[in-house]
Amino acid sequence: MSQSDNPATPALPDYLQAGKGSGKLRRRLGAALGLLVLGGGVLWLSASGGKTTAGQYVTEEAGSGKLVVTVSATGTLQPTKSVDVGSELSGVLEDVLVEENDRVSQGQVLARLDTSKLLDQVARSRAAVAAAEASVAQAQATLAETRANLARFKHVAELSGGKAPAQTELDAAEAALLRAVANQASAEAAVAQARATLKSDETNIRKAVIRSPVDGVVLTRKVEPGQTLVAAMTTPTLFVLAENLKRMELQIKVDEADVSTVQLGQPASFSVSAWPKRRFPATIMRVGMGSTTTDNVVTYKTILKVANDDLALRPGMTATAEIITANREKALMVPNAALRFTPPQVEQPKSESLVASLLPRPPKPRQRPNVAPSGSTPQVWVLRDGQPLAVPVKSGVSNGRHTEILEGDLKPGTPVITEYQETRK
Repeated sequence: MSQSDNPATPALPDYLQAGKGSGKLRRRLGAALGLLVLGGGVLWLSASGGKTTAGQYVTEEAGSGKLVVTVSATGTLQPTKSVDVGSELSGVLEDVLVEENDRVSQGQVLARLDTSKLLDQVARSRAAVAAAEASVAQAQATLAETRANLARFKHVAELSGGKAPAQTELDAAEAALLRAVANQASAEAAVAQARATLKSDETNIRKAVIRSPVDGVVLTRKVEPGQTLVAAMTTPTLFVLAENLKRMELQIKVDEADVSTVQLGQPASFSVSAWPKRRFPATIMRVGMGSTTTDNVVTYKTILKVANDDLALRPGMTATAEIITANREKALMVPNAALRFTPPQVEQPKSESLVASLLPRPPKPRQRPNVAPSGSTPQVWVLRDGQPLAVPVKSGVSNGRHTEILEGDLKPGTPVITEYQETRK
């Protein structure tokens, strides 16, 4: 029986009757509609760049605590007083009596020169003194003779009423007396000169014995017995002595960028390779005004006072020092990233129709952060009702990670923004 013959079954419209049994056509229409919706979604995602219009702010609380600022520099350890012991005389070393690391006292004999030639010079000088003294005695005798001769001429002149001797004879006698006085003075001067030469030669005898000028330790011995010393132009150095190794100094080079913060009396500490797990205390004793340039780097010589009671430190050791330039016990501080942060300009989403969202559109221009101009007042950003708010502050010292806040509407525990992270779907 057909459908039209059954009264309980309603008759279908003609256009449905025409499509009944055409399932292949319906499947094609459904697939086309799905592709259209999928293409619109891809275009919408391409236009939006796959990003949302909002992001997330990363915050960190402002803290209160101890803030220590240090300056690092390297240098070498040196004795507080180092003495180069040399010889003023040329000659051959007869004996060397000390070795390196020996403790010596002031006046102790360190070495001796061969004194054979020096003794000969002393003998010649003593003979010259004796000859000069003999010349003085001869001059004194001559002076006494001429003085007596002049006195006799004057007595004869008184007795003869000026008739004898002749005036020329009297003048000659007076001139002879003056020459005798001058000769005696010259002979006495020759004696003084000869005695000075003798004293100098005797001094050279004493200088041939090299003695320690201070109480200390022999750091370096540069000579051996039998070595010839030549002191023509410069004084040859025989030994290097350190006066007291229990008090030393650390000579470091401070960079020009840090020298303005380094002051006298500041505490410091340093380490050496020989004692890697030990920190030695020190104190700034002098900051040099003169600069030194090495490989286009300008540094200033700075001296640190070091105690070395246990003699663990030795001259010449390389040390790395840290100078405490600022120490704040209860400082309000924020991360340095908070002072560098500026929020980006976030575009709010706009309502649009479905058809408009499916249509292709040009890419959005890249958003630039709202950067504060250089030289402006430092500021940090905090969140108020989910929105960033700038808080002007006055910054102080920084240790490279945190910066001290001296003034501003900021309290310990206040979250400050350090970063902005965009959220992806």
